[in-house]
Amino acid sequence: MAASMRFCRRSVFIALRAVTRSSPRPESDYPRPQARLRLAGWSWSPAKAIHLSPSSSAAAAPLKIQMPALSPTMEEGNLVKWLKREGEEVAAGDALCEIETDKAVVIMESNEDGVLAKILVQEGSRAVRLGTLIALMVSEGEDWKQVEVPAEEPVTPPTPASAPSTTATAPPAASVLKPLRLSPAARHILDTHGLDPRLATPTGPKGVITKEDALNLLNRGGIAPPSAPAPAPPVQSPAPPSLPVQSDPHGRPTFPPVSVPGKPPAPGSFTEIPASGVRRVIAQRLSESKGSIPHSYAAVDCEISQVLKLRKQLAEENVKVSVNDFIIKAVAVSLREMPEVNVSWSAEGPRALGSIHISMAVATPRGLITPIIRDAADKGLAQIAGDTRALAQKARDGKLLPEEYQGGSFSVSNLGMLGISEFRAVINPPQACILAVGGSRTELSVSPEDPGRLRTRQLLTVTLSSDGRAVDDEMASRFLQTFRSNLERPQRMSLSA
Repeated sequence: MAASMRFCRRSVFIALRAVTRSSPRPESDYPRPQARLRLAGWSWSPAKAIHLSPSSSAAAAPLKIQMPALSPTMEEGNLVKWLKREGEEVAAGDALCEIETDKAVVIMESNEDGVLAKILVQEGSRAVRLGTLIALMVSEGEDWKQVEVPAEEPVTPPTPASAPSTTATAPPAASVLKPLRLSPAARHILDTHGLDPRLATPTGPKGVITKEDALNLLNRGGIAPPSAPAPAPPVQSPAPPSLPVQSDPHGRPTFPPVSVPGKPPAPGSFTEIPASGVRRVIAQRLSESKGSIPHSYAAVDCEISQVLKLRKQLAEENVKVSVNDFIIKAVAVSLREMPEVNVSWSAEGPRALGSIHISMAVATPRGLITPIIRDAADKGLAQIAGDTRALAQKARDGKLLPEEYQGGSFSVSNLGMLGISEFRAVINPPQACILAVGGSRTELSVSPEDPGRLRTRQLLTVTLSSDGRAVDDEMASRFLQTFRSNLERPQRMSLSA
């Protein structure tokens, strides 16, 4: 054992001597620090090391963010607010901006991780078409300040054929160079018929366009005479700088000038009010509904004395419900009892719906929207009341999600709180019915038990608008009878799920 250990120590000693006697490796054979850093994308200097990534020597490849389709009927949107700023890091799922669709204001979330490099569409931009590039992102680690902005598509200039003609309808040169003076009668005639006063030949003193000049222009159909002599410009002081003569590229008359405070506006003047995306869609859908759906109407009076009594009892138990909550519950229960009314209209005909989702109309500053109480027939009255309050508040704040206002089967519109006794509502396609609810009123009537006595009744009028193709008049009448029975005797309804 000892001999073997001595042999091992001697072998190690001989190996070390052999290594020491071998010639040393030249320094050039070892990789220098400069070479190693350069291979990794670094450069070396005695003072400091600078990182040369591809993003510092060339523009970073951007990740495009485009205007998305946030609802099935959306064609354009308004960019309300950016929730991230340029240079901020963005993770997948983070809120980028708020976009107003044709239904509500929806938060757009990011699908990628990176840094928001460039905002191309600013806050408050309106009518941004789908697919429009609104911002750019870069991947993590890239220099967001060096992002490469894609070139915009050139706007096609109008063709010469579409350019307005400058023949006999061009105004006289003298009328363009000097301010026009019109008599009150001439101004009224030209404004009423939409004629350009620059096309008239002034014959009055100091170049005033008189009533006869305006009538002559009207008889010529608003066309300047081909040989109308240009009158010599009168010697007068220049026009005040606050009221310059402006030409309209569309040929509309620019006179009379802007109204002065304290004076009535000129006849025929108006102000363009920009319509929001929600209001444009409402106008489009109402026009389509009235133009394509044969509306049938039926009305009935409902006594709500028992509803008011039960509502008072629930209030004593700190359960806050409204009359509209009772109406939504009564509609849902009636649809469950008459499933033939719970239909929608399609190109192939009526389509029976398997669920009862009640749309309730809510007025917002952006327009009317209909959030949905889903499976209302299976919910208790207290749950319906909680859902209506939450959805109505989200609708007014513009924070409804698409699934919260799409897919209803029956609509309810209540204007009773505004003092409306009764009205007719327009059907919301593809639904087949909408119930219009008026305000309650007190009436005296003869008691059926004692004809010699009078009794007080609380009544409200509901009007059903139905699609005659899917719900005929007889079916609509039976539905209203069922609805009235459920509302007048709320104990028939299941008030708890």
